[in-house]
Amino acid sequence: MKWTKQRLNNLFFILGIATVVVMILTFDVSFAELWTHLTKAGYWLIPILGIWIVVYWLNALAWQSIIRCNTDENDRHVGFGRIYRLTITGYALNYATPVGGLGGEPYRILELSKDMSNQHATSSVILYAMMHFFAHFWLWFTSIFLYLALAAIDYAPMTPLIGSLLGAGITFCLLAFYVFSKGYRNGLVVKAIRWIGKIPGLKGWSSRFLERHAEALHNIDSQIASLHKQDKKAFYSSLLLEYGSRIVQSLEIMFMLLLFGIDCGGGLQGLFFTFLYSVLILSFTSLFANLIGFLPMQLGVQEGGFMLSIALIGMSTKLGSHVDSAALGIFVSIICRVREIIWILFGILLMKTDK
Repeated sequence: MKWTKQRLNNLFFILGIATVVVMILTFDVSFAELWTHLTKAGYWLIPILGIWIVVYWLNALAWQSIIRCNTDENDRHVGFGRIYRLTITGYALNYATPVGGLGGEPYRILELSKDMSNQHATSSVILYAMMHFFAHFWLWFTSIFLYLALAAIDYAPMTPLIGSLLGAGITFCLLAFYVFSKGYRNGLVVKAIRWIGKIPGLKGWSSRFLERHAEALHNIDSQIASLHKQDKKAFYSSLLLEYGSRIVQSLEIMFMLLLFGIDCGGGLQGLFFTFLYSVLILSFTSLFANLIGFLPMQLGVQEGGFMLSIALIGMSTKLGSHVDSAALGIFVSIICRVREIIWILFGILLMKTDK
């Protein structure tokens, strides 16, 4: 078993490195254009890259809260340093592979199972993945009300179409909250396998898998349900940390808006509103990225999300800037892509530091 896990680790490593090489070779701008954008970013690249140390730190704390409540006396203690490393590596694999979670979550389960039972490792990873996505919905939900607040003071446009979209967004988020609440109360692994069985051609596989692993799957579901029932403090602290990581991530966009000369008039008030706009841009862009999550590094989707979000903000006369929203969107997306490549490479290299 140990040799099998090592071979799988090597497979993840090779796939990750190969993906990074392909991404660099197929970068969607010329080297001259890339160098121009990097030169424009200048020293701002340091805080843009550095802010993710904090983002991943908050992610790791959120996952640690779940792991602590999902172990027993037979499991080894998992130190925060190891959780932090697995957090970075897991996200690196998620960014680098098609379908978010195809690489990162299996790798986390594989590595975490060295310290605890496979069931506890699986449920801990599934619970954290649920919490990570749950926090996304809370970001989108609260961003709707943030937008409404800005529109009320004429800092964001409001039209019947935008109002309809915001209303649909509220309905969508409320429906998602209901689904998540059911999943946290009753577990969702068994139901997910059964749902997969409804896909043509997979009914037989689903039935066989449920029959062979019925006890383990039900145990995983019971462990998922127990977090919300038995330790609400850990549940809500994990959610708060995940949500907080999105807010901190907004600083990355804020730095780039400031770099581009957008500061909403300057001063503390200008910085405050620039930050609020950054939260909205992150929220809208992440929504686009998660709606089309099967592309590596969200190719094309991220650029489109940034451009649409920034174009929407550019309609506000309060910005006091005549910036080409398309040019700004391309700049932000390129710098974010460079940041992603650097952190992906770092996360994959971390795979070889575990002993």
